[in-house]
Amino acid sequence: MNTSKKISDHNTDHAVAGAVSGFITRLVFQPLDVIKIRFQLQIEPIINHHVSKYHSIKQAFFLITREEGIFALWKGHIPAQLLSVVYGMSQFYSYHLITKATENFSQFNESKYSIKFVAGASAGCIATTISFPFDTMRTRLVAQSSNHAVYKGLLHCCSCIIQHESSKAFFNGLLPTLLQIAPHSGLQFAFYGLFTDIYKRYSKKTDTSFYNSVLSGSVAGLLAKTVIYPLDLSRKRLQIQGFQHGRKGFGTFFSCTGMLDCLRLTLKVEGPRGLFKGLAPSQLKAAVTTALHFTIYEQCLKLINTVRKLHASEKLND
Repeated sequence: MNTSKKISDHNTDHAVAGAVSGFITRLVFQPLDVIKIRFQLQIEPIINHHVSKYHSIKQAFFLITREEGIFALWKGHIPAQLLSVVYGMSQFYSYHLITKATENFSQFNESKYSIKFVAGASAGCIATTISFPFDTMRTRLVAQSSNHAVYKGLLHCCSCIIQHESSKAFFNGLLPTLLQIAPHSGLQFAFYGLFTDIYKRYSKKTDTSFYNSVLSGSVAGLLAKTVIYPLDLSRKRLQIQGFQHGRKGFGTFFSCTGMLDCLRLTLKVEGPRGLFKGLAPSQLKAAVTTALHFTIYEQCLKLINTVRKLHASEKLND
């Protein structure tokens, strides 16, 4: 992002800003993520169906609260926070380094948004691979029923997976995730760069303002999530394979052997609409979280830069 280069020349600043952005965003929007995951893992139709446990965002919100308590909307929050902090830190740090490296090649200057897409896709893959075990544990903790809880917490979940399955289970669904995250992250950064530039052009401002980040981030998140959603659904369904005993009370268990098998069975059993189960809360979450993610990141970099300037000024005065 253009403002990132203007604001700070310290590579570590981008890692810190990314971590802070991930932490705050996750804290605020975890309930939407819990509802989205519950929708994704439900085989029965969602809209107005008498055999389905969850019918809508509002109904799911109140049902989860009534059956499991308000804090159930933050199920798996600790691994989710670890996921968000590690992912945000790795993603923005990697993105900054990659885009900084391309500045040395003049031929890349003509394909500005293509570079943002490639850098964003690469940064997303790096961050995903590093943080993926936290994502698997988060999904397991969110997916389990309170009445048939298998895991007591993060550490217990980790030890059970290692003891009863294998360390490879932490990376179940990594392939569809990487196939999803590469275009998703790439599109996010490319769309964000495009819309921030459009906003600057019409507002005649050279810096990325708070409102610019909010608007550009929300549109970028909405568009990117919609494009790659079926891969996101397959990732969640793959992450609960071998976890049938923790899904009692949630309807039929979805069994598959891989990404293509998951997509094929979903189409066969649930139809084309099945590939987009949970899309509404996912789109809502994507729009608001991406907006918040980029905005906090940009504002955090500005704050760090201000603190550095004040510190440098104090040293000069001394």
